[in-house]
Amino acid sequence: RRLAARLQPSGIRRRNKMIYAAVVLFLENGYEKTTTAQIARRAGMSATSFFAAFPNKEAILYALVREMLAEQFKWTERLLGERPDPLLLYCAETALQIHITELSPELRELYMTAYSLQSTSEYIYQNISKKLETFFAPYLPGAQASDFYELEIASAGVMRGFMGRPCDLYFTIERKLRRFLSCCMRLYCVPLPVRMLTVPLTQEIMTCVPAGFIPSGMAVPGFTSSGGSVSGAVSAL
Repeated sequence: RRLAARLQPSGIRRRNKMIYAAVVLFLENGYEKTTTAQIARRAGMSATSFFAAFPNKEAILYALVREMLAEQFKWTERLLGERPDPLLLYCAETALQIHITELSPELRELYMTAYSLQSTSEYIYQNISKKLETFFAPYLPGAQASDFYELEIASAGVMRGFMGRPCDLYFTIERKLRRFLSCCMRLYCVPLPVRMLTVPLTQEIMTCVPAGFIPSGMAVPGFTSSGGSVSGAVSAL
């Protein structure tokens, strides 16, 4: 964001067009199959123009991850209302990520890549570990910031594992969410009675998520401010 603040208006427009084009191509073809040259062409620019906005493809994913995480928490907070229970906020936000990855193989790949690449995964660890102190401090008295950072590395690994396993007739989304949330809350020493109350509440909240919902960061950041859908993001080009 500091870089974006130093850009001239033309540079900001070029950057936003690249992100717009990248989102559409990531949703159409997946992250791995999308090249920087394709992104530039989709943005209506020359292949070399990409590098005037971003140093590489990972950098554009990094910018997108920042938008996605911020929007996911904002959307979940709006859904839960004022002063939401911290534990329920954590469970609903992480469950939302699991929900989104079931929408398409391309979204699954995108999220798993974000949890795998060094720059994006480190941003997730740093960003989420700060929130974990609010969510789980009552269950981990005496835990330091470094403890929450290390625990986030562990819970992010759990997240990535569950994201990577698609749902099927046996491993339904309800079963996946129940197991995922139980694993994470056990990791943070949440007592069993609290876990037993929180899991069904989170699953009920997930029924309020609109069909095909994805964060506004995936609905072309810089061009829209509300949550959208996969088809909406693609058709907007």
